[in-house]
Amino acid sequence: MTDAKAGPEVGTDKPGFDRRLLPPMLLGSVLNPINSTIIAVALVPIGRALGAPASQTAWLVSALYLATSLGQPVVGRLIDVFGPRRLFLLSTGLVGVAGVVGALAPDLGVLIGARVLLGFGTCAGYPAAMALVRSETERTGRDSPGGVLTALAVANQTIAVVGPLLGGLLIAVGGWRTTFALNVPLAVAAVLLGLLRLPKASPEAAPEAEPTTRPTGGTTRRGNLAARLDLPGMGLFAAMLVSLLLFLMNLHLRDWYLLALAAAAGAAFAVRELRAATPFIDLRVLGGNTPLLATYGRALVAYVVAYSFLYGFTQWTEEGFGLTPFHAGLAQIPMFLLAIGVSIVSGRSTSVRGKLLLGAVGQIVACLVILMLGGDSPLWMLLLVALIFGVPQGLNNLALQNSVYFQADPERTASSAGLLRTFAYIGSMVASSATAASFGQHADTGGLHRLAWVMLGAGVLYLLLTLFDRTLGRATATGTRASA
Repeated sequence: MTDAKAGPEVGTDKPGFDRRLLPPMLLGSVLNPINSTIIAVALVPIGRALGAPASQTAWLVSALYLATSLGQPVVGRLIDVFGPRRLFLLSTGLVGVAGVVGALAPDLGVLIGARVLLGFGTCAGYPAAMALVRSETERTGRDSPGGVLTALAVANQTIAVVGPLLGGLLIAVGGWRTTFALNVPLAVAAVLLGLLRLPKASPEAAPEAEPTTRPTGGTTRRGNLAARLDLPGMGLFAAMLVSLLLFLMNLHLRDWYLLALAAAAGAAFAVRELRAATPFIDLRVLGGNTPLLATYGRALVAYVVAYSFLYGFTQWTEEGFGLTPFHAGLAQIPMFLLAIGVSIVSGRSTSVRGKLLLGAVGQIVACLVILMLGGDSPLWMLLLVALIFGVPQGLNNLALQNSVYFQADPERTASSAGLLRTFAYIGSMVASSATAASFGQHADTGGLHRLAWVMLGAGVLYLLLTLFDRTLGRATATGTRASA
């Protein structure tokens, strides 16, 4: 995949991972979490500036996740076909455009549009990184990417938690528009690193190299490429996901038709994928991969808790408790520090099950503490909640990421990684809807407690999905063999 080769590692005759790939991999993969989290402390200032209640500014969260949920597996599949370089450059360039649009947006509608652009623009970073990890594993013959996967997890956890603090600082210095303008220099840096360090696609990865498996009396390059990409499958997947997520954004019986559309599109998508020569998502393989399906299910419920805390708790600390955006971000420093430490320490272990169980317990305990919070609670209780959440924040993402790497079909690493993010963002959409329904017009303590009950239910489900999943040992065994 790459011509750049690192020298052999000490004590082995096999080459090591090409460290020059790490900067673009890490920067590209954090563009999404930084935009996911930095908006948390900006929702209240944006609402005040544009005269929008919490139920409307919630669309700034939902818009990014709607675009990303759709874009991640699609871009991941394109990366599987074309290689990471072109998709990485196009997507990160779009991030810069979105930053300009958001910084100059005159109203909430344009701002939501900028968040949609950001969602699509940040789609390539994580699937591209996972594809590069896989290609380097094949090049070097070393099957244990534990250090690189840990670096990705730590970078994402760092940004995810430091985002609110950075957002609060930017808002204090230049107003909420600076949280969008930040994307311009980040995009420029990512594009430059991509141009300089990402490998060009090798000839065997060219889209015309793989002929369609169904003879048609003379294949053409265009028809061949269309068959590999499965554009009808992508379209049906988009229709299914958009309808479902629009329903989840504002749960109400009057919108039942969206759920019906999602079901109809889902049925058509299943029929299409089972008949396609080269399906967008190979349902036969996915359906037979119980460990991977279980991982996707855990990702969904884990991120319901994580994003409910990120957006709901942060809004409450500003409106219900009275902190400034900067101090609301500052209050999450304990989570930032502990999450980094937990990720680094736990990254040395191949035990997936242990990480997931401890992460589930951490979420449940944090939710119980939130139920005891009120507007007159001492500040140390807010810090305690953030500290407790640092444990699952540092464990869950790393464990889920490692699970997908070892459970997925190697030929579909990028699209499988994209699907992991899709399920995580469906969880975020549920969290956004739950946050809007719990708070309504004002993020008060009663609304926080209603949201905490939703989070607690999701946390308990996450724990049960982990306790009764007998397939987790397989991922651990695979990781152990890989480390040998």
